[in-house]
Amino acid sequence: MTKTIDITELALRDAHQSLLATRMALDDMLPACADIDQAGYWSVECWGGATFDACIRFLNEDPWERLRTFRTMLPNSRLQMLLRGQNLLGYRHYEDGVVDRFVDKAAENGMDVFRVFDALNDIRNIRHSVQAVRRNGKHAQGTICYTVSPLHTTETFVEMAERLVELGCDSICLKDMAALLKPQAAYDVVKGIKTRCGDGVRVHVHTHATTGVTLVSLMKAIEAGADCVDTAISSMSLGPGHNPTESLVEMLDGTGYQAKLNKACLHRIKNHFAAVRPRYQAFMSNIIGVETDIFDSQIPGGMISNMESQLKQQKAEDRLEEVFIEVPRVREDAGFPPLVTPSSQIVGTQAVFNVLMGRYKVMSSEFADLMLGYYGKAPGERDPEVMAMAEAQAHKPAIEQRPADLLKPEWDALQTAATALPGCNGSQEDVLTYAMFPQVAAGFFGKRDQGPIYLGRDPQATDKPSAAGTDSTSVRSPVTYDVKLNGRSHRVSVTPINP
Repeated sequence: MTKTIDITELALRDAHQSLLATRMALDDMLPACADIDQAGYWSVECWGGATFDACIRFLNEDPWERLRTFRTMLPNSRLQMLLRGQNLLGYRHYEDGVVDRFVDKAAENGMDVFRVFDALNDIRNIRHSVQAVRRNGKHAQGTICYTVSPLHTTETFVEMAERLVELGCDSICLKDMAALLKPQAAYDVVKGIKTRCGDGVRVHVHTHATTGVTLVSLMKAIEAGADCVDTAISSMSLGPGHNPTESLVEMLDGTGYQAKLNKACLHRIKNHFAAVRPRYQAFMSNIIGVETDIFDSQIPGGMISNMESQLKQQKAEDRLEEVFIEVPRVREDAGFPPLVTPSSQIVGTQAVFNVLMGRYKVMSSEFADLMLGYYGKAPGERDPEVMAMAEAQAHKPAIEQRPADLLKPEWDALQTAATALPGCNGSQEDVLTYAMFPQVAAGFFGKRDQGPIYLGRDPQATDKPSAAGTDSTSVRSPVTYDVKLNGRSHRVSVTPINP
């Protein structure tokens, strides 16, 4: 008997985020929507991740209007988004009331499937988002961030899946941000989840193509019982992006599995994005082939490009190899966090500081918070000496509780601040936009009525990124770190890589 494998299409979100630095305008996606809607996908990922940031920072688009437009243009499709748990779509934790309002509004505006993850795989940072999704009657997909370390085993991933099922998640996603998921590991983890949690638990697998092995990994995951895999239409695939949808369909021929997608629709979708993609040449990733070094370094490509940029600013390009050696040491000191936003840029930046100034002579406030538990519980034990240095710098103790439990209600203050800005329309959506990115939102509200900026049609666009990341990757949005050196405070801006 032939088993049908479901497919989630990534062309409208992670594909262009990974390949084109999230710069694709909504108008360049809409002509493909009719075919996407009729192609037979299980879901269409079209929102979340870095797209919210990119809309207001670069494209002068209202992200909520983008969501509403997709809902109109894809009436037969499940719309899917990527949500950073208690971080929502920002880079800090939000108190539970803000999380509730964000999920409520996303659901109200048309979102169906919420893929919820936490950078540390801390279930406590996922729980409230999942509860909010379920309260809205939407599909809550609990996510396991896949990584490799002495602490991350098949058993630890399976145990996390069990906890996500107990939390009430409607499905489980194994999310490989850096193309580290090798074929046998894919089989073992999916098989373990199905065996432990039951065949009735849906398992989805997301991976990138960067290392060149993950199309095989998807096949092994399917053989182990995966119900759905993520792919991107071929003209928006490979490199730091994802495996091609059409290749996955053809690979299943004769295997006892099939993906029931309309090939005529796929052909038209491919042709559309093949015509659109060259318009964004200025933002294309420089990673166009295979990067197997990621298996040894555990450093995604976008993280490498960020560290290269930091070293160039200090005229220390020749010390990149030292940083490569230092990153795993910093990661071990911090308890082996997965390298995904925001932990990836926090660990990478600290490694650069260690090489340039001596180990932990300078510590970013974000790294201190990571060490002290203010981002959540790390997978492993953190180095006690480094924790002591973090406490001394931050002037606050390490914590064991869920970080959001320390936050006071903030909605009223956010609403007051947002509605005072010129151009804010007073809606909860606008307040949430302000909550995610207050400085960027202030500028966006003031110029929103000028309409979208089409970077793909602007020959003067020159802010080309050095490379797009494989950390599920990459809108280039500066994050500011506060560091102290010789008693003086300094602010350092670092470009993050975003899932």
